[in-house]
Amino acid sequence: MQSLKSNALEPTRSELAGLTWGQVVIRVLPLYGLPILTVALAIFFSLLLPDSFPTAINIRSILSDKAIIALLSLGAMLPMMAGRIDLTIGFGIVMWHILAISLQVWYHVPWPLAVLIVLLCGGLAGLINGLLVEVAQIDAFIATLGTGTILYALALWHTDGRQVMGSLPDGFIAVNGLSVAGIPIPAIYVLVLAIALWLITERLPLGRHIYAIGANERAAALNGIPVRAYVIGVFIGSGLIAGFTGCVLASKLQIGQANVGLDYLLPALVGAFLGTTTIKPGRVNVWGTIFGVLILAVGISGIQQLGGAFFVEPLFNGTTLVVAIALAAFAQRRRSASTTKSIQPGA
Repeated sequence: MQSLKSNALEPTRSELAGLTWGQVVIRVLPLYGLPILTVALAIFFSLLLPDSFPTAINIRSILSDKAIIALLSLGAMLPMMAGRIDLTIGFGIVMWHILAISLQVWYHVPWPLAVLIVLLCGGLAGLINGLLVEVAQIDAFIATLGTGTILYALALWHTDGRQVMGSLPDGFIAVNGLSVAGIPIPAIYVLVLAIALWLITERLPLGRHIYAIGANERAAALNGIPVRAYVIGVFIGSGLIAGFTGCVLASKLQIGQANVGLDYLLPALVGAFLGTTTIKPGRVNVWGTIFGVLILAVGISGIQQLGGAFFVEPLFNGTTLVVAIALAAFAQRRRSASTTKSIQPGA
């Protein structure tokens, strides 16, 4: 998956040392283009829609509604760090939210145990993906598309195409329904997961090793990094996050149905790909992914409040995905050209 290789473009301290203050601003400003654009977009819609957009209700709605996509984007980010892609997150959430509800409604499993079972199933699906990709040497796109489709078929079989409905315990409903200081708890999940992944990917050798695999798998292996174990591990991590997200979605909807979930796949991938264009351009990263989801949330919310048609959201997501991939490819070419120039004699 050449398009997912990690090549960060952020300037080093040595590169900034000889620059003036103005040159430093010009050099660093593009790194934060997406956060700046997100803020600018929020201000724009706030001026156009002062009575509805910049309100606490709308902010809480954005945080709650887009938390599912943010969680899935962070899950998708893990395989992308290693140069792979995981399509199971979109298909899997269909199965996981149905399973979380059916275990409680049909089989009377206590909700904490039901959540644990779903997490284990999500991790198992990730393990299978990792084995298919690393042991069977199947392309990640094909492998995860296949396992995702199987999971979707299992969801249809499990429900016989019908909705799963019934009384759910208050504890499980609170998984999505609680608020902390006025902030919806799904947004808290996103923040906690983002901080944890940031610490792992940016502050621990584990994260640097995964990035090294994504940048150059052969070189990483020659340096003693256990590529196979790490790649399988990121798929397991992605599966666990997808399983947890399925539980949050089940708590939110309180109804299991197979036609819910696939709509989250494209926005989740868009968020992750957009993340490669900011903070650390050319490299998937946690805070870039968060801002990738935020700009989608702000843009779609504003357009809908302005009276956008029902097809605006998928159109916006699809267009943004194409632009994000194009920008990521441009960033990688720029990085490659810069690296080639730096190693040329006399450069």
